[in-house]
Amino acid sequence: MEAGITRIVVVGASGQLGREVMRAFQAVGWYPVVGLSHGEIECTDPASVLEAIMPLRPGVVVNCAAFVRVDACEDDPQRAFQVNALGALYVARACRKAGARCVYISTDYVFDGAKPDPYAEDDLPNPLNVYGASKLAGELLVRQACPDALVVRVASLYGGQGARGKGTNFVLTVLDRARRGEPLRVVDDIRMSPTYTVDAARAIVELLRRGVAGVFHVVNEGSCTWYEFAQKALELAGLEVHVESVPHTAYPTKARRPANSALSTEKLRRTGVCLRPWQDALAEYVARLAAGGDTGR
Repeated sequence: MEAGITRIVVVGASGQLGREVMRAFQAVGWYPVVGLSHGEIECTDPASVLEAIMPLRPGVVVNCAAFVRVDACEDDPQRAFQVNALGALYVARACRKAGARCVYISTDYVFDGAKPDPYAEDDLPNPLNVYGASKLAGELLVRQACPDALVVRVASLYGGQGARGKGTNFVLTVLDRARRGEPLRVVDDIRMSPTYTVDAARAIVELLRRGVAGVFHVVNEGSCTWYEFAQKALELAGLEVHVESVPHTAYPTKARRPANSALSTEKLRRTGVCLRPWQDALAEYVARLAAGGDTGR
């Protein structure tokens, strides 16, 4: 890490990924870590952003704040762009003023899913929905304000006790419904890269340790459909439950989803950072859920 850093600041620290980023930095013990939740910073207000960040004299700011409810973004595109694009810009400008490294968390939904293979960082983005468009705008604005910014694209996150605002995640929902004896019908024609928040957070720390900049895909190795992911979670939990495979049209949504948003991690591996296969990460998460312990570290 660079000399002169006084603090590491995590914006959106109460979210599913933000909590793990906090833990990952605390574990390495480089510098004091300060988390800012929505009650402490309003990312859509540039004055609030400066007032929250500048007194902390940060050397690194990781912006995990986002409007992540994909279908809700279709109903309120103004809010989506205020948070995911303009909010990202305001945080990046504060980073530039403070002389801090800026890390922006983006998404696999910047792609349209037309490519049959996993997407690389230099593939052309073409988002299908407002959420993806707002996050792509955020990427561009952050890199315009901070050319040395680190943009991290994650995908299909799960971890802890779920996402703030949702109260759950896909794995928790599947296991809960299976234990209650409810029927399970899961989409089998959308492919993605499921990612454990613990692994994503640790990778972010490692990328900063190496001082890299630019866009990186940070996901667990491999890809699967949501149906395959659900089946594996149930198998690991020891639940013999029938899962019906259905097309995505069985669950009409306001926002279109890419049929394939799997992300390539070849660029990430070239930096010396490598996340474990998604099956291994899921096994650890399910085991920690079963033990009733900490589903983070």
